[in-house]
Amino acid sequence: MSTAISPLALPFPELPVIAGATPRVARARYKEWDRCDLSFVTLDAGTTVAGVLTQSKCPSPEVEWCRKTLVLGQARALVVNAGNSNAFTGNRGRAAVEAIAARSAAHLNCQPSDVFVASTGVIGVPLPVDKAEAGLDAAFGAAPTNWRQIAEAIGTTDTYPKGAVTKALVDGRDITLVGVIKGSGMIAPDMATMLGFIFTDVAVEAPFLQAALSAASDRTFSCITVDGDTSTSDTVLAFATGKAGNTPLASDDSAGADAFRAALADLCHQLAQLVVRDGEGATKLIEISVEGAESDRSAHRIAMSIANSPLVKTAIAGEDANWGRVVMAVGKAGEPAERDKLSIRFGETQVAVQGLAVADYDEAPVAAHLQSQEIEIGVDLGLGEGRATVWTCDLTHGYISINADYRS
Repeated sequence: MSTAISPLALPFPELPVIAGATPRVARARYKEWDRCDLSFVTLDAGTTVAGVLTQSKCPSPEVEWCRKTLVLGQARALVVNAGNSNAFTGNRGRAAVEAIAARSAAHLNCQPSDVFVASTGVIGVPLPVDKAEAGLDAAFGAAPTNWRQIAEAIGTTDTYPKGAVTKALVDGRDITLVGVIKGSGMIAPDMATMLGFIFTDVAVEAPFLQAALSAASDRTFSCITVDGDTSTSDTVLAFATGKAGNTPLASDDSAGADAFRAALADLCHQLAQLVVRDGEGATKLIEISVEGAESDRSAHRIAMSIANSPLVKTAIAGEDANWGRVVMAVGKAGEPAERDKLSIRFGETQVAVQGLAVADYDEAPVAAHLQSQEIEIGVDLGLGEGRATVWTCDLTHGYISINADYRS
């Protein structure tokens, strides 16, 4: 992790132990750094799993492995490698994933398909199997650790460890969900984002867990962007150990299903926000709300067009109330929009209404708003009932510096 912490960083919360999930970390030394870079979480028999994975057409072997094993719905271990994404590595990359799963499965006396693998880092360099196996052997013998150590071990260009917790009452039982996530750049998913891992003690059948995670992801992980670039390795996995003792959730008709869905959505929202707050070089968190679109999907596409605009993001970085750039981003989105119905606000200040600048527009309150760390931009298309909210960050020279030096 970087030594320069994001000015938007939030402190790492106290994350409780999740019965049935045991985290460990080790040093595989994938890069020349003095830190743990391999995470190994064992999961008790009976753990169910769900996941959302990158829509990239150049996915890593780890993503392909998870996509294949997720259909079985059960898990006994998670292995995460940091410093090498193992993407675009052909048969050597696939062999590395298979070796990791096989070695972990032999240690746990389970099937390789019960082991989930994720990697993050430089693209195009095969994951060294010897380092992975040595790291795994070290992890097998390591003492159990805490979730903060996992959050630190999975990071790459992250400037701070990211974790979240939430609780709910399900079927008369207290359940807990914890999550850790890494991500700072190459953030603009079609499904989820970065590497994120959720652990809960609730008893839930895999199909319903998948439905709940996919729905939560659509409203959170798929609504953030740092730079408009979707990773080859984006993975979010949720593991449920069933140790809470509730009657297993099987559908929305199950007792406590609504409470679980709400808790999972809250956790995903927290994690997604943490990633944007650590956007590479970021100094401001930007919330973009679009309403009045022809559909929610259209509103989302317009909001992401604004969020991914370098001109909008650099204007915010420079604290420049240049709302004309928002007009530009709406117009280029390729979605229905009528210039003479478009209204825009910065914070609580309306700057344009129905295609025209507000006659008595005073830029002073907008300038004051842009000096804060959390910025709001609102757009009303005046066409229908569609709405969406997405989150991004500003674009500063820090982003260039981080990515120009990434491989070194």
